[in-house]
Amino acid sequence: MIDINESVMQFLLAFVVVGPLLGAVAALLPAPPGLKGKSPEQAVLRHGVTVTGAVLIAAIVLALGFDHDQPSRMQASTDISWIPALDVRIHLGIDGISLPLLVLTALLTFLCALYSYFKLPEGPAPKAFVALLLVLESGTLATFAVLDLLLFFLAFEMVLIPMYFLIARWGGEGRSRAAWRFILYTLLGSVVMLLGLLLIGLKAGTFDMMALATDNGRSLTTSVQVIAVLAIGIGLAVKTPMWPLHSWLPDAHTAAPTVGSVLLAGVLLKMGTYGFVRILLPIAPDGFRTFAPYLAALAVVGIIYGSLACLALAKQGAKGDLKRLIAYSSVGHMGFVLLGIATMTPTGVNGALFANIAHGLITGLLFFLVGALKDRTGTTDLDTLAEETGAALYGKAPRLGGLLAFAAVASLGLPGLAGFWGEMLALFGAFQPAAGLSRPAFLTFMAIGAFGTLLTAAYLLVVVRRVCMGALPQDAPRLTDVRGYEFAAWTPLVVLTVVAGLWPKALLGLSNPAVQQFLAGGTR
Repeated sequence: MIDINESVMQFLLAFVVVGPLLGAVAALLPAPPGLKGKSPEQAVLRHGVTVTGAVLIAAIVLALGFDHDQPSRMQASTDISWIPALDVRIHLGIDGISLPLLVLTALLTFLCALYSYFKLPEGPAPKAFVALLLVLESGTLATFAVLDLLLFFLAFEMVLIPMYFLIARWGGEGRSRAAWRFILYTLLGSVVMLLGLLLIGLKAGTFDMMALATDNGRSLTTSVQVIAVLAIGIGLAVKTPMWPLHSWLPDAHTAAPTVGSVLLAGVLLKMGTYGFVRILLPIAPDGFRTFAPYLAALAVVGIIYGSLACLALAKQGAKGDLKRLIAYSSVGHMGFVLLGIATMTPTGVNGALFANIAHGLITGLLFFLVGALKDRTGTTDLDTLAEETGAALYGKAPRLGGLLAFAAVASLGLPGLAGFWGEMLALFGAFQPAAGLSRPAFLTFMAIGAFGTLLTAAYLLVVVRRVCMGALPQDAPRLTDVRGYEFAAWTPLVVLTVVAGLWPKALLGLSNPAVQQFLAGGTR
């Protein structure tokens, strides 16, 4: 930790949120102020790398200046009145819950911009691509930094349009249908969520999330809390996505360009689970307790459903798509996050927050690797990869094959890597749920979730065996191994996956005090 003045921290947080938006506007100017390149297209791509790099540096400095001795306290806070009649405020701040997500978003967006500089998806002019990428980053960062319910909703919705166009204009086969499904599902869920947010704000007399969390639902009747949790929970569940509201996700991932899939899985899905933790748990605890068993039940159904879908896609002759398989795996992994939240215990919620970060790192890496395979072979079809161009990937491109195997074992939760701790803590939380929740029911959910981890290991090991292993004929053509820009984009994800697995306290030490505080009935 370094000592940074509070006003500087405020400026850094404001820059992290607003900087990408200003960069998006600049990217659309006739002569964007990016670094000069050999062509206007190269210049705007360098502009994207420069802006996202500056935001990442600001986020890292913000993390270094964060007071780690008081992670439950909101820091770098800005609180300005915006709409006095409704008590809507421009209220920003970070604590131990939001800081890791903020840094993860800045990191993944920078890596995507860097990757796109060398491997731009086929589509319209780069100006629009860079501008949409920066608007997407701004909306995601704002979601994790704002502390007003209406601002949260605006930021939550801000990411929809850029992601829609990234899929529809730069995606692959079936991109138009996938983009429409994405936008319709999320918009319909958001309409219901807005009604719940308005209900809380109008009944409590404020939209300030900190004031509402401190009140801990005392100014809201149980019936109001139940209605609000149902409405808001539907909107958040669509974005997570929770079974059975997940059906937009596989199509979106399959059609999206590589960087679109990385950002969709790495940070956009986290907006839903973050809303459960930041809004519903502390603001409407009685209403959340009513729905917690149902949330846990749907979570474990999602775990099993996602794993079985992946097993079916991984089976030989099933015409499975590797991108689609990883998309379905996200349904299962996010099921563990929802299970941890549903326990309403510090152990479970901390596990959920840890699993959020781990999933962002590991699944982001997996989508990068699948994009590289498609770039080299022209396909993500598992049968084609295994039988024609991708068999014995270890022999054809050893570094690429090794990274794919590493990401797979990290995703299945191998101890010592980041994927292990979140799922384990979520299951431990289900072993002893919060008071008022049925322990026999949650023990059943824990057993089903534990079985899901075995299914996860099964389908990922099948994928590694089919794609990476096999006899390599002497005359087999070699594939280009990991390129320099790919090494630069993927190395941080590999390193952080190992560091988080070996040193979980780095994340748990940030989130636990804040989680303990709001579960105890208040916040500062």
